[in-house]
Amino acid sequence: MRLVIARCSVDYAGRLTAHLPLAIRLLLVKADGSVSVHADGGAYKPLNWMSPPCTLREEPGRWTVTNKAGEQLLITVDEVLLDASHELGVDPGLVKDGVEAHLQQLLADRCEVLGAGWRLVRREFPTDIGPVDLLCRDAEGGHVAVEIKRRGEIDGVEQLARYLERLDRDPLLRPVRGVFAAQEIKPQARVLAAQRGIDCVVLDYDELRGLEPDTPRLW
Repeated sequence: MRLVIARCSVDYAGRLTAHLPLAIRLLLVKADGSVSVHADGGAYKPLNWMSPPCTLREEPGRWTVTNKAGEQLLITVDEVLLDASHELGVDPGLVKDGVEAHLQQLLADRCEVLGAGWRLVRREFPTDIGPVDLLCRDAEGGHVAVEIKRRGEIDGVEQLARYLERLDRDPLLRPVRGVFAAQEIKPQARVLAAQRGIDCVVLDYDELRGLEPDTPRLW
């Protein structure tokens, strides 16, 4: 990411025209090719921007940003106060505290979301390498181990596969099948799950939160 603080004016030429008069602003150039112009206010929203794919041509005192539709952002630079670049790397994404634990509670209260006739055996069912989120019985009485993630990736599938290997050693449980449940499941994780005989279920967190649990409550 490149951060440039400059005294500049900005003109947009495309489906309409727009002009930002000379002032000190932040110019943000991201690795995806996007260019945005920010003031020291207005929260996160830029004053003007060009979304990728686009090209940036720099000349002395002038930046020309052009997108695939031919629209242009023309930045006339009067003075550069700061020009710094930083490699941020791959972003892991937003992790919301408590979401996985809440999903586990919601699914424990409403196992039928995962399959008609399902019932909960236990939350945090122990194995010698750690607890699986839910152990359930399906409509036919078979055991199902459910691993719950906010974002389903390969590591989560591998984790569930290890749990299944341990659970299948118990003659009172086997055969145990697996369900990998998440709000979002990456394509690579789906492929690996299919190879391991694990079913994938995409969860709608907002919809689940709207369900009233049928387990008894004291309030």
